[in-house]
Amino acid sequence: MADSLTELQEAIDGFVEERNWAQFHNPKNLAMGIAIEAAEIMEHFLWCTGDESYSLERGKRAEVANEIGDVLIYLLRLGQVLDMDVIEAARDKLVVNRERYPVEKSKGRATKYVDLD
Repeated sequence: MADSLTELQEAIDGFVEERNWAQFHNPKNLAMGIAIEAAEIMEHFLWCTGDESYSLERGKRAEVANEIGDVLIYLLRLGQVLDMDVIEAARDKLVVNRERYPVEKSKGRATKYVDLD
């Protein structure tokens, strides 16, 4: 996965460089792009039930995949602009979440960590 992620990052860098878009990629704009593209993912699930959300028709599934790609591209770009290793950030956050959500208190529960007994 690390190699494919590195290759993806290099492809994104090349894409941005070819278009001279780095000048527009400040952290504020990239964070806003992530939020906007994430909202576009949510739009595809609006008005369907949780069960229905698992069985998207082929065209809609492809559209969701495109939006997921947009979010990942923006996220990787933001990490690069801020000189942050996104994999390390995710691993660190997983450590925090393991502490916040111990299995014995959170298994099978959708309760925020501050409300766990």
